[in-house]
Amino acid sequence: MLKDGFDASWFEKTVVGAGGDVSSKLDLLAEEIFVKYLSSFGQIESEESGIIGEGSHKIIIDPIDGSANALSLFPFYGTSVAKVNAQGILDSAIVCNLANGDIFFKSDIFEIQQGKLFSSIFHTPYTVPNSEIGLFEKAYANPALVASLNKEKLKFRSPGAIALSLAYARSVNYVLFVGAFRIYDFAAGLALCKGLEVIVEEDYVIVSKDKDIAYKIEHLIAKIKLQ
Repeated sequence: MLKDGFDASWFEKTVVGAGGDVSSKLDLLAEEIFVKYLSSFGQIESEESGIIGEGSHKIIIDPIDGSANALSLFPFYGTSVAKVNAQGILDSAIVCNLANGDIFFKSDIFEIQQGKLFSSIFHTPYTVPNSEIGLFEKAYANPALVASLNKEKLKFRSPGAIALSLAYARSVNYVLFVGAFRIYDFAAGLALCKGLEVIVEEDYVIVSKDKDIAYKIEHLIAKIKLQ
């Protein structure tokens, strides 16, 4: 759909979606494609339209993760899908970076794998042992924490697509999100963080391959809350 470039109509805004953001026509078109191909596998819960259909399994989708990036032609946007089985266990997840073709997935059969869209070659995700940056989603809304991270020399970027940032957790120093927690944003991304240090609270999420880094950031958040 995207390989031939963006259609002008995709930039148009429509109505407020189930996740609370205003949906673009790009979001709705992506959702329509997912519903067409995934509705036979179970009930779909989408950021745009909420609950769609029925079934004992639930498919949680964010049709376009990082919509604002996509609609600004900033190349960090993707899509995420997670499946919850009849027992309520999240057993499969996939996150794809639509800008560069990176794809990450896991299932009840396969451990976490990384590859390229339309390729049949996959491998365990790349890990960078001495990562120089973290990813801080919604940094713009948390200036006190930004200052604290800077003081601790915990460099970061704020790319604006949380599921995608979580998919890259092994290659960065940490992934941090502070704000309202929405299932569409996190289901698939967190499923890909198995084996890492993961801290999930009501108003923040921290993921790192370094336990000390994760708890240092949590300590910084706690200090700010006490101020």
